[in-house]
Amino acid sequence: MTKKMKYSSARFIMMLAGIFMIGMCVASYRISGFGVDAFSCMNLGVSGFLGMTFGTWQLIVNAVLLVIVWFTVRSCIRLGTLVNMVFVGYTADFLCWLVLDQMGLTVTMPLRIIFLIIGTLFASMGCACYMAAEMGIAPYDSVAFIITKYAGEKISFRAARVMSDLAAVSAGVVFCLMAGNRIWEIVGLGTIINACVNGPLIQFFRGRFERFVK
Repeated sequence: MTKKMKYSSARFIMMLAGIFMIGMCVASYRISGFGVDAFSCMNLGVSGFLGMTFGTWQLIVNAVLLVIVWFTVRSCIRLGTLVNMVFVGYTADFLCWLVLDQMGLTVTMPLRIIFLIIGTLFASMGCACYMAAEMGIAPYDSVAFIITKYAGEKISFRAARVMSDLAAVSAGVVFCLMAGNRIWEIVGLGTIINACVNGPLIQFFRGRFERFVK
């Protein structure tokens, strides 16, 4: 019984740590001004157009996606799914408010580069953490599974993920332009770096995190 409790506690703590790091990742990307990951790009573009906070809009989108996931790939939903969909957006909003509004930090070019590096590291570490915990995945991350499920062998998981990311970035760009906001704050160097290195870094960190839950 004791061993089982420790095992469950380790997974729960790792899941929370991973989700907090993903929130830090999104905040760091936003502060850097070099662009964000695909899902954040879409949500920042739409929330800016609607005049809504990023966290609130992301929660709405996640709720809609959760319903779709429930009827398609229900096995992806666990406790971590719910925690992720609620807390990532609001964590990012809080950290941006703390650093930019309360601390009044002047984000110079060297700091922008530092925040870009931090965002890239926390993106992969956070995903590796909550994937190693095996307590569910974010609703958006389930979209690629939905595509592969209904496309059969015609579309690989990697291709499905590229498709969902491209669709998300395209939506973010369109709504950003409609709102008259600066497009390079949501899509740019950070978006490209995230797309290129996130996968290999997740694989690297996941192997090291999994030892804590075995």
